[in-house]
Amino acid sequence: MNQQDDIRKAVEVMKNGGVILYPTDTVWGIGCDATNAEAVAKVYKIKHRDDSKALICLVDSTVRLQRYVRNVPEVAWQVMELATKPTTVIFDNAANLAPNLIAEDGSIAMRITQEPFSKELCYRFQKPIVSTSANISGEPAAENYKDIDEELLASVDYVCFSRRQEKQPHTPSSIIRIRTNGEIEIIRK
Repeated sequence: MNQQDDIRKAVEVMKNGGVILYPTDTVWGIGCDATNAEAVAKVYKIKHRDDSKALICLVDSTVRLQRYVRNVPEVAWQVMELATKPTTVIFDNAANLAPNLIAEDGSIAMRITQEPFSKELCYRFQKPIVSTSANISGEPAAENYKDIDEELLASVDYVCFSRRQEKQPHTPSSIIRIRTNGEIEIIRK
Protein backbone atom coordinates (compact mmCIF):
# COMPACT_ATOMS: atom_id res chain seq x y z
CA MET A 1 0.00 0.00 0.00
CA ASN A 2 1.41 3.41 -0.89
CA GLN A 3 1.57 6.28 1.61
CA GLN A 4 -1.30 8.27 0.05
CA ASP A 5 -3.67 5.27 0.24
CA ASP A 6 -2.50 4.59 3.80
CA ILE A 7 -3.26 8.19 4.80
CA ARG A 8 -6.61 8.14 2.97
CA LYS A 9 -7.67 5.00 4.87
CA ALA A 10 -6.50 6.35 8.24
CA VAL A 11 -8.40 9.63 7.68
CA GLU A 12 -11.55 7.72 6.71
CA VAL A 13 -11.36 5.59 9.88
CA MET A 14 -10.89 8.68 12.10
CA LYS A 15 -13.74 10.58 10.38
CA ASN A 16 -15.97 7.64 11.30
CA GLY A 17 -14.93 7.80 14.98
CA GLY A 18 -12.32 5.04 14.75
CA VAL A 19 -8.93 4.64 16.40
CA ILE A 20 -5.65 4.14 14.49
CA LEU A 21 -2.05 3.15 15.22
CA TYR A 22 0.40 5.32 13.30
CA PRO A 23 4.04 6.41 13.13
CA THR A 24 4.72 9.93 14.42
CA ASP A 25 7.69 12.29 14.74
CA THR A 26 8.59 10.36 17.91
CA VAL A 27 7.31 6.88 18.88
CA TRP A 28 4.33 5.02 17.34
CA GLY A 29 1.04 6.54 18.45
CA ILE A 30 -2.57 5.65 19.11
CA GLY A 31 -4.65 8.25 17.35
CA CYS A 32 -8.18 9.48 16.79
CA ASP A 33 -10.15 12.63 16.06
CA ALA A 34 -9.27 14.99 18.93
CA THR A 35 -12.68 16.66 18.60
CA ASN A 36 -14.67 13.42 19.01
CA ALA A 37 -15.32 12.58 22.69
CA GLU A 38 -16.43 8.99 21.94
CA ALA A 39 -13.25 8.29 19.96
CA VAL A 40 -11.13 9.81 22.75
CA ALA A 41 -12.92 7.58 25.29
CA LYS A 42 -11.99 4.53 23.15
CA VAL A 43 -8.30 5.55 23.31
CA TYR A 44 -8.40 5.76 27.13
CA LYS A 45 -10.06 2.33 27.23
CA ILE A 46 -7.52 0.77 24.81
CA LYS A 47 -4.61 2.12 26.88
CA HIS A 48 -6.24 1.12 30.20
CA ARG A 49 -5.60 4.72 31.20
CA ASP A 50 -7.44 6.91 33.66
CA ASP A 51 -9.17 9.65 31.69
CA SER A 52 -7.95 12.29 34.15
CA LYS A 53 -4.52 11.95 32.52
CA ALA A 54 -4.54 14.23 29.47
CA LEU A 55 -3.38 13.04 26.04
CA ILE A 56 -1.15 14.80 23.50
CA CYS A 57 -2.50 16.04 20.15
CA LEU A 58 -0.63 16.50 16.88
CA VAL A 59 -1.29 19.25 14.35
CA ASP A 60 0.39 20.08 11.06
CA SER A 61 0.79 23.85 11.36
CA THR A 62 0.74 26.97 13.52
CA VAL A 63 -2.51 27.99 11.81
CA ARG A 64 -4.21 24.77 12.91
CA LEU A 65 -2.78 25.11 16.44
CA GLN A 66 -4.41 28.52 16.84
CA ARG A 67 -7.88 27.05 16.22
CA TYR A 68 -7.55 24.89 19.33
CA VAL A 69 -5.65 27.10 21.77
CA ARG A 70 -6.92 30.54 22.78
CA ASN A 71 -4.16 33.14 23.23
CA VAL A 72 -0.93 31.31 22.36
CA PRO A 73 1.78 33.12 24.40
CA GLU A 74 4.44 34.88 22.31
CA VAL A 75 7.24 32.87 23.93
CA ALA A 76 5.59 29.61 22.72
CA TRP A 77 6.24 30.54 19.08
CA GLN A 78 9.94 31.05 19.88
CA VAL A 79 10.19 27.78 21.82
CA MET A 80 8.56 25.80 18.97
CA GLU A 81 10.69 27.50 16.31
CA LEU A 82 13.99 26.95 18.16
CA ALA A 83 13.33 23.38 19.37
CA THR A 84 15.87 20.92 18.01
CA LYS A 85 13.75 17.84 18.75
CA PRO A 86 10.00 17.18 18.78
CA THR A 87 8.57 19.34 21.55
CA THR A 88 5.08 19.11 22.98
CA VAL A 89 3.75 22.28 24.57
CA ILE A 90 1.07 22.28 27.25
CA PHE A 91 -1.07 25.34 26.66
CA ASP A 92 -3.72 26.94 28.87
CA ASN A 93 -7.14 27.71 27.36
CA ALA A 94 -7.83 24.76 25.07
CA ALA A 95 -10.77 25.26 22.70
CA ASN A 96 -12.86 23.28 20.20
CA LEU A 97 -11.61 19.86 21.39
CA ALA A 98 -13.35 16.86 22.93
CA PRO A 99 -14.07 17.77 26.59
CA ASN A 100 -12.55 14.48 27.82
CA LEU A 101 -9.26 15.40 26.12
CA ILE A 102 -8.82 18.69 27.94
CA ALA A 103 -7.21 18.56 31.39
CA GLU A 104 -9.24 19.66 34.41
CA ASP A 105 -7.38 23.00 34.46
CA GLY A 106 -8.40 23.70 30.85
CA SER A 107 -4.99 22.92 29.35
CA ILE A 108 -4.07 20.80 26.33
CA ALA A 109 -0.76 19.28 25.19
CA MET A 110 -0.11 19.94 21.49
CA ARG A 111 2.79 19.38 19.12
CA ILE A 112 3.32 20.59 15.57
CA THR A 113 4.78 17.62 13.73
CA GLN A 114 7.42 18.04 11.04
CA GLU A 115 7.76 14.31 10.25
CA PRO A 116 6.44 13.73 6.70
CA PHE A 117 3.89 10.93 7.36
CA SER A 118 2.22 12.38 10.48
CA LYS A 119 2.34 15.93 9.05
CA GLU A 120 0.53 14.81 5.89
CA LEU A 121 -1.94 12.77 7.96
CA CYS A 122 -2.76 15.84 10.10
CA TYR A 123 -2.99 18.05 7.00
CA ARG A 124 -5.39 15.66 5.24
CA PHE A 125 -7.49 15.18 8.39
CA GLN A 126 -7.81 18.95 8.91
CA LYS A 127 -8.17 18.61 12.70
CA PRO A 128 -5.85 17.70 15.59
CA ILE A 129 -5.14 14.00 16.00
CA VAL A 130 -4.66 12.39 19.40
CA SER A 131 -1.10 11.11 19.69
CA THR A 132 -0.56 9.02 22.78
CA SER A 133 2.21 6.42 22.80
CA ALA A 134 1.25 2.99 21.46
CA ASN A 135 1.38 1.07 24.71
CA ILE A 136 -0.77 -0.06 27.59
CA SER A 137 -0.51 2.56 30.36
CA GLY A 138 2.63 1.92 32.44
CA GLU A 139 4.36 -0.19 29.76
CA PRO A 140 7.26 1.11 27.60
CA ALA A 141 6.33 3.18 24.52
CA ALA A 142 6.56 1.38 21.14
CA GLU A 143 9.55 2.94 19.41
CA ASN A 144 8.86 0.95 16.23
CA TYR A 145 5.99 -1.07 14.80
CA LYS A 146 7.62 -4.35 15.90
CA ASP A 147 7.38 -3.15 19.55
CA ILE A 148 3.58 -2.77 19.56
CA ASP A 149 1.73 -5.17 21.87
CA GLU A 150 -0.61 -7.68 20.18
CA GLU A 151 -3.47 -6.53 22.41
CA LEU A 152 -3.13 -3.00 21.02
CA LEU A 153 -2.94 -4.19 17.42
CA ALA A 154 -6.21 -6.09 17.94
CA SER A 155 -7.91 -3.16 19.75
CA VAL A 156 -7.75 -0.46 17.06
CA ASP A 157 -9.72 0.02 13.85
CA TYR A 158 -6.75 0.58 11.54
CA VAL A 159 -2.96 0.11 11.67
CA CYS A 160 -0.98 2.26 9.25
CA PHE A 161 1.42 0.50 6.88
CA SER A 162 3.92 3.34 6.51
CA ARG A 163 7.24 2.99 8.36
CA ARG A 164 6.45 -0.51 9.69
CA GLN A 165 9.91 -1.77 8.62
CA GLU A 166 11.88 0.73 10.71
CA LYS A 167 14.12 -0.59 13.45
CA GLN A 168 15.75 2.54 14.81
CA PRO A 169 15.59 4.16 18.22
CA HIS A 170 12.84 6.75 18.74
CA THR A 171 12.17 8.70 21.91
CA PRO A 172 9.11 10.52 23.23
CA SER A 173 8.97 14.29 22.79
CA SER A 174 10.15 16.92 25.22
CA ILE A 175 7.22 18.39 27.12
CA ILE A 176 7.14 22.04 28.16
CA ARG A 177 4.31 23.87 29.88
CA ILE A 178 3.87 27.48 28.80
CA ARG A 179 1.35 29.47 30.82
CA THR A 180 -0.66 32.32 29.33
CA ASN A 181 1.59 34.78 31.21
CA GLY A 182 4.65 33.30 29.45
CA GLU A 183 5.89 31.32 32.47
CA ILE A 184 7.74 28.17 31.29
CA GLU A 185 8.06 24.83 33.09
CA ILE A 186 10.00 21.88 31.67
CA ILE A 187 8.02 18.66 32.30
CA ARG A 188 10.13 16.15 30.30
CA LYS A 189 13.48 16.88 28.63
